[in-house]
Amino acid sequence: MKNVKLRLTIMNFLQYGAWGSYLISMGTYLASIGMGSKIGLFYAVQGFVSLFMPALVGIIADKWIQSQKLLGYCHLLASLFFFWTAYYAMTAETVEFIQLFIPYTLSVAFYMPTIALSNSVAYSVLESAGLDTVKTFPPIRIFGTIGFIITMWICDLCNFQQSPLQFVQSGVVGLMLATVCVFFLPECPVIKSEGSNKTLSEALGLTAFKLLKEKKMAIFFLFSMLLGVSLQITNGFANPYITQFGSIEEYAGTFGVNHANILISLSQISETFCILLIPFCLKRFGIKKVMLISMGAWVLRFGFFGVGNPGGGVWLFILSMIVYGVAFDFFNVSGSLYVNETTSENVRSSAQGLFMLMTNGIGATCGTLIAQSVINHFVPAGTGIEVIEGWQTSWLIFAAYALVVAILFAIFFKYKHTPAK
Repeated sequence: MKNVKLRLTIMNFLQYGAWGSYLISMGTYLASIGMGSKIGLFYAVQGFVSLFMPALVGIIADKWIQSQKLLGYCHLLASLFFFWTAYYAMTAETVEFIQLFIPYTLSVAFYMPTIALSNSVAYSVLESAGLDTVKTFPPIRIFGTIGFIITMWICDLCNFQQSPLQFVQSGVVGLMLATVCVFFLPECPVIKSEGSNKTLSEALGLTAFKLLKEKKMAIFFLFSMLLGVSLQITNGFANPYITQFGSIEEYAGTFGVNHANILISLSQISETFCILLIPFCLKRFGIKKVMLISMGAWVLRFGFFGVGNPGGGVWLFILSMIVYGVAFDFFNVSGSLYVNETTSENVRSSAQGLFMLMTNGIGATCGTLIAQSVINHFVPAGTGIEVIEGWQTSWLIFAAYALVVAILFAIFFKYKHTPAK
């Protein structure tokens, strides 16, 4: 198990670097080719495929194929479909929605399961090396965020924000990661249950869904879904919102308008610091308080967007970026660790897939589609101050939603924390 931490660090760096290449800037590219009203669909499809693909891939990893190799195969396919997406966009005289959407969807279908699977691979490798996942994984996961930031900056500085070349960039990073996963990661043994009296559910690896029969876990996954509604909103709409200020003379030459990706990357920079707090906060406060802190941060994330601007109010945008680290990490990473600690080894990959389904699947799908409807309702066509006011109203609605979820979670999720355990 030589250089285990280094190899997992490279894996995480490329895992999120492939995503950061296009995730934040894609909305601006779509708006530039006249598909602004369909931004929500492109981001919602990430959630839609997460309804089933992470669970299916988790089942395969639990039962038949070594996780690290399966991770590599998924990234290989995702990259090839992204090259197809970019090729069509660059060669078509007029980019048609359906012809762009199909290869993009296929790419996302193979990428989204790798988020949960990469966590599962990391946990398996660390545990095989005799390391504490709660203490060891977060510092490794930081480099995933660093990879996301660096590829965001590359996309921005290379002027890919309004170009399909962002998809080529993602494909190249994905090919590098596929190579690392298949040839350089330690083996993750396939766990096969013994005994001949297995039910169909056990044979298919669906045991993780039985977790929903436990009241505490069912409530946890329910609120994971409700909070997952918030996950993709700023990813899809923050960049188009900030660049929209460029239509107003007062803000046209500001740094944020010209380099929205770099401004938004402060969110991921915040992640790199906040993720280090997770081991301390989980052991000190427990999952309930950590999740509540995350929910409060989502309220501030959206609220600051609603009252800020890239001019004199840019400090509010910066505060929104700073609290994002708490909002995202204290939910996504802590939730994943909680699932890992509360499930048995033979269903761990499936359980991670179930967590992914509830958050990036049902939650994110509903969230992006609802957000698109809210924006389409409040944001009028065209440019000018009326458009910005419509955007700001939308952000405040999203903040109110996050506040309601936080209050309900505090009431209904019962959890007694024992720091020593």
